[in-house]
Amino acid sequence: MKLLTNRELRAVLWLVPILAVGCYVAWRASYPPIDVAPIVVENSDTTATQTPQDSIVALFEFDPNTIEFFDLCRMGFSRNQALSIIKYRERGKVFEIPEDFASCYAVNESTYNALRPYIKIGKKYALKPFEKKPSYSTPKQAKPEVEYFEFMPDTASITTFQQLGLSQRQAEVVIKYRAMIGGFHAVEEFEKCYVISEELAEALRPYAHYEEAKIEDIFPIDINSADSAQLCKVVGIGAKSAEAIIQRRKALGGFYSVQQLAEIAQITERNYERILSQIWVDTCKITKININFAPAKELMAHPYFTPLQVRKLFKERQLKGGWCSLQDFLNNKILTEQEKAKVAPYLIFRCENQ
Repeated sequence: MKLLTNRELRAVLWLVPILAVGCYVAWRASYPPIDVAPIVVENSDTTATQTPQDSIVALFEFDPNTIEFFDLCRMGFSRNQALSIIKYRERGKVFEIPEDFASCYAVNESTYNALRPYIKIGKKYALKPFEKKPSYSTPKQAKPEVEYFEFMPDTASITTFQQLGLSQRQAEVVIKYRAMIGGFHAVEEFEKCYVISEELAEALRPYAHYEEAKIEDIFPIDINSADSAQLCKVVGIGAKSAEAIIQRRKALGGFYSVQQLAEIAQITERNYERILSQIWVDTCKITKININFAPAKELMAHPYFTPLQVRKLFKERQLKGGWCSLQDFLNNKILTEQEKAKVAPYLIFRCENQ
């Protein structure tokens, strides 16, 4: 078999591309073109004829939900663009507003701006406005107006409170609260009841009268022995304040001064001034701590000792063998002068023959 020469081989390599191009041109020529007649563009000052190669060939009203493939081509969309719009719609897309048509990637911004005046969404596809559902709820009945009258919260009955606008349940709560705190002696005590709203308290304030407790008729109460009921008899001490006083007394081991009540968060400054003249302190009832034998747990529970101070106390106690006086705390820099004065009433030492 005779092989091709180099010259003949180069000729074949040149001939193959030429034949390929010729085949493509022949195939393209046999593809039938779209029969689109030139259409006059509307809304133009001069009459001009456009060809299918222009971006927009014809302008007419259309619904993007129903327009056909060939009508899209008439507008100037290519075959692929028109087919993309049809497929986009067939996949379930509904054009509810004209702007939805611009979301199609085959529709660029300039094309949408030109077509926007001609897009007409049919009622079947148009976005429905929200409909306000009818209300079937029963209209609220206006509360009857209450005629207020003068009354004494400390002696008023359930019926009286109901006539003043309180429900039966609210009136019962007020009566129970009044009994728990030992009566209403001031406007603050009545309005502190949680069922008395700010609005109701403001409405009743001009009509409520209180019989102020006479301080001289009340025997001063010892806060180191009084129970919750006795403490509530003091003007300015309510149920929560009484509970806080008892808890503080238990933690300290008793009060050595009435001024210690100022340390309790539930005692307001105003009530503190009212309370002072109605109470006293029996310091003999204070529970004291033997500093040389008390366990760490007992000292840690006392409000006037910090964990760091307790650790130092026990460390030095082991080294020294015991404490003789409060001055030792100062010498060892465990307590300051102010802290020493606070804890002094609660401590006893071995050298005091205890």
